[in-house]
Amino acid sequence: MKNQGRFCDRIKRRNFLQWGATGAFGMGISLPQLLHSQAVDRNQNRTTKDVSLIVVFLQGGLSTIDTWDMKPEAPMEFRGEFSPISTAVSGIQICEHLPQVAKHQDKFSLVRSFGHGDSNHGSADHAMLTGYKPAAGFNGGLKPNNQKPCLGSIISKEQGPRGSVPPYVCLPKMHNSAGSSFLGPTAAPFVVAADPNAPDFKVPDLVPPVTIAANRLGNRRSLLQRINRYQGSMETRANQDVQSMNTFQQKAFDLMTSAATKHAFDIEQETPQLRDQYGRNSLGQSCLMARRLVQAGVRCVLIDHIDWDTHYNNFHVLRNELLPQLDGAMAGLLGDLDNQGMLDSTMVLVTGEFGRTPRINKDAGRDHWGPSTTIALAGGGIQGGRIIGASDERAERPATTPYGPADLMATIYRGLGVRRDQVFYTPDGRPIPIVPGDGKVIPGLF
Repeated sequence: MKNQGRFCDRIKRRNFLQWGATGAFGMGISLPQLLHSQAVDRNQNRTTKDVSLIVVFLQGGLSTIDTWDMKPEAPMEFRGEFSPISTAVSGIQICEHLPQVAKHQDKFSLVRSFGHGDSNHGSADHAMLTGYKPAAGFNGGLKPNNQKPCLGSIISKEQGPRGSVPPYVCLPKMHNSAGSSFLGPTAAPFVVAADPNAPDFKVPDLVPPVTIAANRLGNRRSLLQRINRYQGSMETRANQDVQSMNTFQQKAFDLMTSAATKHAFDIEQETPQLRDQYGRNSLGQSCLMARRLVQAGVRCVLIDHIDWDTHYNNFHVLRNELLPQLDGAMAGLLGDLDNQGMLDSTMVLVTGEFGRTPRINKDAGRDHWGPSTTIALAGGGIQGGRIIGASDERAERPATTPYGPADLMATIYRGLGVRRDQVFYTPDGRPIPIVPGDGKVIPGLF
């Protein structure tokens, strides 16, 4: 039975944040505000590396005992219905329902001794996307819910934009833990807020609606200028931020009609054959869009894909729906990045917020399991075809040196050339390291 757009806690997966909304705590922002913030608050401490990041976040929690870390020798109530298959790397096996991904095993590595002990959606999301466990008062239902900045916001803050495209993009919607927290709107994501698989896909407010002709857009530009003049010339002269915002409103109009900008978000430029390879579904087309955005200069793309909360009919849903989508999307992305010569300069992370219970429940499902999971990493200096660590015989706990979210952040920032010893300060002056004190680069990946 297909999940119905809800987590087990009955919280609807609505996109509370519509494109163009803004806020002081890292909500998606409008294009003029984004341009303005980047210009007035751009961190000048640049690194020499030029690596981008694509995060494929399988929200709800991927069952890694049924995919990346199978236990065929475990009792039936643990190992489940699926069988392992060989991959392109001798000695490494993954799930039979990921046959295309198996052919690309030489391009990615698996960390099998990963976990964090948190089996709650919201707080586990926060840990996996920031490196930090939430503190008291955390509300996972907020959008954004960040007590600490998301990794995309850190990358945006530290490395800034390449050209005219935003440095950090979320699609097809904003994840609750994707915000910038105390880093503010400068580091907030550009939220696509539309499904690239939709036949009428358009990025809201990026290009004028088809019903608005070019002359009408020009008229709106003129009207905006008149309104700005009417709002009080003395106030405008006294407030440098107002002056700057006018400049970036003008630039936003220019970008709306920019051929380069429209091309980056125009997935129809890809061949039908390539789109088919990725899969004609939201996950597949989001991965293809992520490749296009990185190719255009975006530094971090966070793909939020839902419905992995398989408490019921785990094997039916995985076999018939979720794993075929992941198989096409991940294989398509890795193969395409390699063919485009982009794999060395693009790191890819595939993860959920936690794994699923090794023991199958009474509803033929698996429940939340924070103590043990597996993450997949590729590109951006990551060596493919490796297995890092191991879980125990039933995938209940790491059996070797355990790694967690703080280590993941340290590893990603190392690959992207972000200073891991960097410290930010909250508005009240509290120092916040971008990597928690116990975070270390996971050995064996580079």
